[in-house]
Amino acid sequence: MVLVSHSRALAEDALDLARRLIAAVDVPVELAAGLADGELGTDPGAVVDAVERLADRCEGVLVLADLGSGIMSAEMALEMLEPAVVERARLSAAPFIEGLLGAYGAAGIGKGLEAVAAEADRAAEAKRSQVAAF
Repeated sequence: MVLVSHSRALAEDALDLARRLIAAVDVPVELAAGLADGELGTDPGAVVDAVERLADRCEGVLVLADLGSGIMSAEMALEMLEPAVVERARLSAAPFIEGLLGAYGAAGIGKGLEAVAAEADRAAEAKRSQVAAF
């Protein structure tokens, strides 16, 4: 997975949360978060680099982005990648934290890219159902 966030600290903490809550598995995750100078923002080039690093060692790469321009950076990055890499990558519309947790768990038990992406996508509905039950 690649976490695209405007904030490096947010991405690091989200990943720490996933790793600590789902400690029984270890999933390769790259961060493309914040700008090189430490400021808030996203960089399509950093997303490209992160996806390529994972594509070299994983069957598929799920990209999760936090907000609007992060999504745009991820979309731009996917357009910049080689077609063979793009075929093995997906950009998720899932909420950042909930999607990460669902996808992390699914990837950790060996599910393929489509199943991992589907698990991330279900996160919003699961949260909506939980809130509605209250």
